[in-house]
Amino acid sequence: MKLRPKITIADHFKELEDPRIERTKRHKLIDLVTSTICAVICGADGWSDIEL
Repeated sequence: MKLRPKITIADHFKELEDPRIERTKRHKLIDLVTSTICAVICGADGWSDIEL
């Protein structure tokens, strides 16, 4: 049985463009995307829950 290759969150979103201005970036976009996905999986219902 052949296993499918593993795809990471970073691999999946590598083509995502960052619309933010360079001087306002405090965190990498992939870190924000990953944190948001994890928060939603854990039950976050909105941006204030995601922030917490």
